[in-house]
Parts: sequence; C-alpha cells; structure tokens
Amino acid sequence: MLRIIDARTGEPAPAARRAPTRVEAHAPGCDATALRVVLVADLLVRVLELDGTPAWGVLTGAEKGGRLRKDAAALGIRPFEDGDAHGAGTGQSVRVVGEGGSGEAAPDAAIVSVAPVRPAVSDLTDPDAVRLALLERHHHARVGLDAAALDEARGTLARWRRSVADWARHPSRPVPGEVRDRLRAAWEDDLDAPAVLGVLRQVETAPDLADGARFEICAYADRFLGLQLTRDVGTAY
Repeated sequence: MLRIIDARTGEPAPAARRAPTRVEAHAPGCDATALRVVLVADLLVRVLELDGTPAWGVLTGAEKGGRLRKDAAALGIRPFEDGDAHGAGTGQSVRVVGEGGSGEAAPDAAIVSVAPVRPAVSDLTDPDAVRLALLERHHHARVGLDAAALDEARGTLARWRRSVADWARHPSRPVPGEVRDRLRAAWEDDLDAPAVLGVLRQVETAPDLADGARFEICAYADRFLGLQLTRDVGTAY
C-alpha cells in the first residue's frame, strides 16, 4: 500500500486503495522548485493509477497559461486541471507543496513536502535530463541542477535508451516477480524514485536476466519514472 510522509505529522500516512483521490500541486511561481512540486505530484498520480486508484491532478497557485505549465509539459508531466476553479471534490485529497508550506489545504488532506532546487532557474534545453536529475534525489532532499548533474543524467539516459532499444530485439520475457515487487515497494514507500533507479541499475548488469526481461522491466518502471526509456526502440545504433 502506498505510504507518504505527511509533512504535518512527520509520520507515514497510508493512502487508501482505489478511493478517488485528488492530487493537488500547489506551486506558486515558476522556478525550479515549483516545477519539482508538479513533478512529485505527477509521480503520485502515476503510482495511484498503477494501483488502480482513480486519481486526477490539479494545479493551484500558478498563473494561468504561465511558464510553469509549459515547463511541466516539457518534462513529460501530463496536464493538470486548474484547481483554483474547482472545489475540493469527493474522496481523499493529497496536497504537494514546497518545503515549509501547506497553504489552505483541507484539514484531512495529507501534505507532501518537496525540498528546494538550486539554482532556482533551471536550464530546460534538455528536459529529459532535468527530469532524471530531479528523480536521482528523494523529494525530501535538496537537489542541485548544476552542469555536472545534468551531464551525468544525460549520459545515463543515452546509455539506458541504447540498451533498451537493443534488449527490445530479443524475445520478450515477463518481469520477474521479485523485481516487480522491489519496484512497487520502492515507489509505494513515499515515492522513492532513487530506489526505483537503483533497481534499474542492478537490472542493467544482472548476469542471470534475459535481455527480453530487462526490456520489460524498464518499460514497467518507466510507467512511474516517465523517462521515455523505450523512445529509441527500432532505432539503429
């Protein structure tokens, strides 16, 4: 079961399975931290959907038609509804906010706190690398988007996409149950993206895995990560 750390209590709060859930990204401004808030909300919606939970994302605090929505789309974040124009709705609610804030959240809503990004203005010339660099650190930890971090993310993505394209040429094999369980345990434990990436790094070099299984594992994990790992399937390197 998905557990998130509620910033109000500092304790894990279980998210009820299959109860309609409103995920609110409260992101005033359009800096890199606001973008990270929307990214974490996107991860939360993805996990809920993977569990069969009806979920919808809304964005509050942002200027309509502002740069934040455009930057979020560049990072592969699906469009969020305008939450300022909607009521709380039915079912449970989770609010994702920048560190130290909660805004006007409903009393029974869990609060997910997201640590700041430095520098405040991010370079989105390679948005996929930015997304991976942000995922490399847990959302409770501050993250730096410096040139070194982006170069490392860019290199990792290129290597994984080449490998996935190669593995796709081999007969498909199912995702091993043990690997599936590890991936789910990671993203259901407070959206632990670094742990999910760690599983992929182990899968990349595990000697006892068929290449067809490696492909399916990466495709499955990417339903959470949103890194377009299968983008280059069919490409000749």
